[in-house]
Amino acid sequence: MKGWRARLGFLVPPGNPTVEPEMQALAPQGVSLHFTRMTASGPAGTHEGQEERNRSQIDSIESCSALLAMVSPQVIVMAHTATSYTLGSAAEAALVARIEQLSGTRFITAFGSVLAALEHLNVRRIAYATPYNEVTTLQGKRHLEEQGIEVVSYGQLANVRNIYEENDERAYAIARAVDRPDADAVFLSGVGMPTLDALQVLENDLGKPVISAASAMMWNALRVAGVQHSHSGYGRLLS
Repeated sequence: MKGWRARLGFLVPPGNPTVEPEMQALAPQGVSLHFTRMTASGPAGTHEGQEERNRSQIDSIESCSALLAMVSPQVIVMAHTATSYTLGSAAEAALVARIEQLSGTRFITAFGSVLAALEHLNVRRIAYATPYNEVTTLQGKRHLEEQGIEVVSYGQLANVRNIYEENDERAYAIARAVDRPDADAVFLSGVGMPTLDALQVLENDLGKPVISAASAMMWNALRVAGVQHSHSGYGRLLS
């Protein structure tokens, strides 16, 4: 650990080109980031086959976490929100406990980080936006509601060919589309869709917190690792 404030490990879906650059953009000096890919077959980033890919990824989490544990990170992050939606609340909690026991390392999920961020911001009612299909979006809505979060509105991007081909402008557009006056905050799910550059602009325009799975998981990973750091330009959660 000499010379480093902390090491963070990330389990990334195969084919996702977004997580590494977005996490690097948010990492403070002295924090090293380490990535490994979960295992899944079939085309990456498409709506078709997403549930099957999620289940394949779940099967690989133990072995992938063991690889990351070899660099002695303070925390390992499952950097994929839709995998939590496939698992459901009870299975996700069991997975976290099992990986922590096997790896000897704190293990957090992107979705669990979102819940922690919402609690930190004192948010109970949200507008919820995704790049997923309707089925996966509704899985996420149920998962949020099971945790006591009221989803006052929701929606998903239209005409998605591949989630990994989306951009911040599209993230901005869907967040604006789902926002409602009675939502305390807006949540953008999906770490494969770039969101960071849209967050501050959205907060300025909407006048409320806007978080994404990406911003929440870095915020939570640093918090769990004991690193105090503020980062302006990406919304009030990180600042």
